[in-house]
Amino acid sequence: MSTLYIGSICVSDIPKDKLTQAKNGKLYLNIDIWLNDQKDQYENIGSLSVRQSKEEREAKTKKVYIGNFKESELKPQIAEQSAIDDLPF
Repeated sequence: MSTLYIGSICVSDIPKDKLTQAKNGKLYLNIDIWLNDQKDQYENIGSLSVRQSKEEREAKTKKVYIGNFKESELKPQIAEQSAIDDLPF
């Protein structure tokens, strides 16, 4: 069964030099997705950060965190049998 995760990112914190333009003209940002072992104080189970280059990782440059996510509280809806029986086909 699939699981829906919801979250948000702060586009203001994205370093412009980390955006790459593809041949199709669209802009992309390489990211890291971290899934935590436990929920944080806001019920988040993961975070997103801007992908670092090898040089940045070796220099231990501070990561740029741009967002968090959590499991959606939306549950699949099951149609009642009477509603199914009322279908015209």
